Amino acid sequence: MTRASQRRRVHRYTADGEEAGRADTLAGEEPLEIRLNGAPFTVTMRTPGNDFDLVAGFLVSEGVVRAPSEIVQMDYRSGIGPDGQRTYNVVEVRLAPGVALPDTSMERHVYTSSSCGVCGTASIEAVTKVSSFDPAGDPVRLPVPGLLALPDRLRAGQKLFSTTGGVHAAGLFRWPEPGAGTGGAPAEPELLCLREDVGRHNAVDKVVGWALREGLLPLRGTVLQVSGRASFELVQKAYMAGVPALAAVSAPSALAVDLAEEAGLTLLGFSRGTSVNAYAHRERLAVRGGPEGVPPLATMEP
Repeated sequence: MTRASQRRRVHRYTADGEEAGRADTLAGEEPLEIRLNGAPFTVTMRTPGNDFDLVAGFLVSEGVVRAPSEIVQMDYRSGIGPDGQRTYNVVEVRLAPGVALPDTSMERHVYTSSSCGVCGTASIEAVTKVSSFDPAGDPVRLPVPGLLALPDRLRAGQKLFSTTGGVHAAGLFRWPEPGAGTGGAPAEPELLCLREDVGRHNAVDKVVGWALREGLLPLRGTVLQVSGRASFELVQKAYMAGVPALAAVSAPSALAVDLAEEAGLTLLGFSRGTSVNAYAHRERLAVRGGPEGVPPLATMEP
């Protein structure tokens, strides 16, 4: 059975000439082949663990499925190693009758690396996909103080990062209704799911796949907090799942901002505990974390 982390021997050197050998814990990275109705679809490099969530989320991101009923079965039947043991590196997916297989323009003609989720897409047109959901109509309001607390809450749940220092994380938070707190104070957003992986796009797919399997799509009233930068691809994945807001601790790309603007998705970057930059659809942000009636940023003078 594959593992999310593995032990290796490492030698540590310092500037003053000291050398010491010790064991180190590294994040696992192995290929995962996805097969649809018996036919190869793609191979992605990932950290083993939550593989069915990863596959389900990937299929949502690719526009293949939108509801849990559209996936009849997922299993590890295939993938036998040279020793005759199951590798757990091949997932077979059987789609429900009537669910169309992706056309050849969507197939990945080279493997998907852990750092690039759209590498190998057959055409530029296949990169930009149309979501079945509409985050633009989501009325959720996001108090800035609550948003600023999300990176620390995400970091506190990153168990694999704590032991390896080598994985990304994505956390899905559900924002409470206005006035849900006690004594007029804003209620804390609920952490619904947190996933880690060597690939930032895999971590997001694992979160989206969990939500699909739980029957939660579209993900209205949620914020997707990620540990790295906000790429075009991560915005696309949030859009395909109906997430109204994506927050990142680092910068977005220009193309990510363009897609967020078009999709009606709030895009936040450089969220680091004391401040956050709003790049798209800042009208969902509330200046203060108080009760209902707090004016959104869009109503204030620049």
